[in-house]
Amino acid sequence: MTLLSDLQYFPSVILFKIIDKSSNIVFEQYEFYQKMSFRNRCTVAGAQGPIQLSIPLKKGRDQKTLMKDMRVSETYQWQDQHWKTLLASYSRSPWFEYYRDDLAALYNKPFHFLLDWNLACFEWTLKALAWSVEISFTETYQQFYEDEEWLDGRGKILPKNIMDWTEPVQYRQVFEERTGFIPHLSILDMLFCEGKRTSTLLQDKTR
Repeated sequence: MTLLSDLQYFPSVILFKIIDKSSNIVFEQYEFYQKMSFRNRCTVAGAQGPIQLSIPLKKGRDQKTLMKDMRVSETYQWQDQHWKTLLASYSRSPWFEYYRDDLAALYNKPFHFLLDWNLACFEWTLKALAWSVEISFTETYQQFYEDEEWLDGRGKILPKNIMDWTEPVQYRQVFEERTGFIPHLSILDMLFCEGKRTSTLLQDKTR
């Protein structure tokens, strides 16, 4: 089945669980940008609980701009700030050093468009998982996909409803003894904690 999805910033674990059950993925690029979504934010774990990493956008979030044309703000050093947050949160995690150099190179590379940045993050994650997934983009906007071969996931996984998703993938987290297990964090959290075992956990059919 083909998964149709919005392209997110280091998506949540639950999205990769869905991707594992799909034959290929098509990213929507002709939708209008939607605020309060994971298109420009991801959630990681800190010592005090969840931390939202948010990408500032050029001209603000309320403009009616197609996702493919949405630009990131060049006024703020958000990549540097996000990287410092990851360092502070995960430097002692079991697998952070394994991914550190490649990820640091990504955060040091300038990007002008949100879609390009999100795609680079997604491709980095596929490489880390050692997954081969066929990726393509929509060529026009289509509201409904009635074909039984499509799974329309656009706008389904949002910050406001992420905790409503059931059966989170369980794994050991850095600050779990202090905060308890936090479900549906960014895939980065799982990779830093479980490393190469992440793929096996995501593909566990009993979960």
